[in-house]
Amino acid sequence: MSVAVSLSGLAALALGAGLVLLLQVIPPTDAISPTRRTISEYGLSDHKWVFDLAVVLVALGSAAGLAVLGGQRRLPVPAAILGTLWTVGLLVIVAFPKPDWATVSRADFGGTLHRIASVVAFVALPLAVLVAARTAFPASPGRRWLARVLAILSLGWFAVILGAVVVAAATDGRWWTLIPLGLVERGMALTELIALGVLLAPVRSGQPG
Repeated sequence: MSVAVSLSGLAALALGAGLVLLLQVIPPTDAISPTRRTISEYGLSDHKWVFDLAVVLVALGSAAGLAVLGGQRRLPVPAAILGTLWTVGLLVIVAFPKPDWATVSRADFGGTLHRIASVVAFVALPLAVLVAARTAFPASPGRRWLARVLAILSLGWFAVILGAVVVAAATDGRWWTLIPLGLVERGMALTELIALGVLLAPVRSGQPG
């Protein structure tokens, strides 16, 4: 049963990611720059429901897979808390869309929550993978190593964003213009989903991890 739930969770992750990729090739969202515009920009389009469905699928798939790990006692409490922050953060992103900067000059309460949830989710997930890797794969050093490397790469993507913020603060510039923000965010999201997939994929029968 746990294997079926894990596989269903992985399928939800893959389907969610696939829907986001689909948005980049169908009109009108194909006009959104994947290098300069963030993923949340899709949530301001006519295909908002597709974006929302994609994020909810990722959240549900994450919750299902993490629940299986927890039931197998392969998920430390700190990792479970971080995984919960990731899942809840995704749902908040859907509930409170990104501000439409074409019509507003500053973020409202919902826009602020969207930003905070995005940061929390993108940071919490790789930390959860790092914390969980040893317990999840005590007898599989290869998967443990791969999960950790992908988690560190995910944090590296986020470090690029932090670096831009620091440089912009020192030069009185706009940090989002200093880097290809859309590309960095998409790279981070893809790396994190792969890291999560490695963590959630069922282990072979007879092996604890």
